[in-house]
Amino acid sequence: MKRIFLAVSLASLALTPVLKSIPDQPAILQSEFIYEPGLYPQIHASTIEETPHGLVAAWFGGTHEKNPDVGIWVSRLVDGKWTESVEVANGVQHRNADGTVHRHPTWNPVLFQPKEGPLMLFYKAGPNPDAWWGMLTTSADGGKNWSHPQRLPEGILGPIKNRPIQLANGDILCPTSNESAEKVTKWNVHFERTTDLGKTWEKIGPLHDGIAIQAIQPSILVLGGGKLLAIGRSRQDRVFEVQSNDNGKTWGEMGLGSLPNNNSGTDATTLKDGRHVIVYNHIGGTPGKWGGKRTPLNVAVSKDGKVWQAALVLEDEPGEYSYPTVIQTSDGMIHITYTWKRQKVKHVVVDPATLVGRDFVDGNWPTAN
Repeated sequence: MKRIFLAVSLASLALTPVLKSIPDQPAILQSEFIYEPGLYPQIHASTIEETPHGLVAAWFGGTHEKNPDVGIWVSRLVDGKWTESVEVANGVQHRNADGTVHRHPTWNPVLFQPKEGPLMLFYKAGPNPDAWWGMLTTSADGGKNWSHPQRLPEGILGPIKNRPIQLANGDILCPTSNESAEKVTKWNVHFERTTDLGKTWEKIGPLHDGIAIQAIQPSILVLGGGKLLAIGRSRQDRVFEVQSNDNGKTWGEMGLGSLPNNNSGTDATTLKDGRHVIVYNHIGGTPGKWGGKRTPLNVAVSKDGKVWQAALVLEDEPGEYSYPTVIQTSDGMIHITYTWKRQKVKHVVVDPATLVGRDFVDGNWPTAN
């Protein structure tokens, strides 16, 4: 399979940035493709995580989204190069007597490394988002080998797109959501908490009726003092937001924030310096359409999770650049992966020390200085 490897190692981050399509963005230290078309023509919904053994990325890939041949594929960063992707999970249910296979597509992998315990890989299996179920497999060696996947308890989906957070007491709080099939369609956010690495679960919510604000795929920001802010995708042309003041046990009223949303996935995280970053498409929906264009792909920064400033443009050419995931690794660097035209997985490394925000102009992305 043809792939491009541009990074030698994380120690080379001080080198001149590569594959930088937008000029004058010194915060972008590295840009590369983890996966180029090869074993399967389409990919989507990537995820990345740091383990004691190094970085691991995953995504779903196959003929196309919703096709039964779509499986969960994993690649590891070893000696500065991403390994050939390996299918570690799929939606095979059983083999029929005639040798045919009954198989469902898989969806939205989420990698999460708890403070103690194995690397966790959550994903969904099922015919569509209103009928899928949650699955979990784990790896004790940084993604080389994986346990036999287990189905989560009935009604528990695990993190739906974006990674959980681990609270000070060790609890893992998963941001998740439901998409219903009835008309009017209900999209609502809830949370799932596990105290024992996925053996038992508590469901919190849903938080709202899913009609006035149709919201899914939250990310969790940590505001301090037990306060959390969940933000994410909505069908109301703006990123939704909802706050908890008790570490996620209860949540307030959901509202719409200031950033646009095109009915496409976002991701956000809280940095070690207390700032927050979100990766998203800075564009609203297209009237009469399912959503909006999935370009450009942007990074914004905030001190409080509510007032945002423009920081980076990752992509601005025609095409789909979507479903980002973002983490901060132990060396302080920000790592972002995302879908590149449904053909490739893009990986970008950002230095937060040189990440500078600029004010929006009437909600629009500011022009270059």
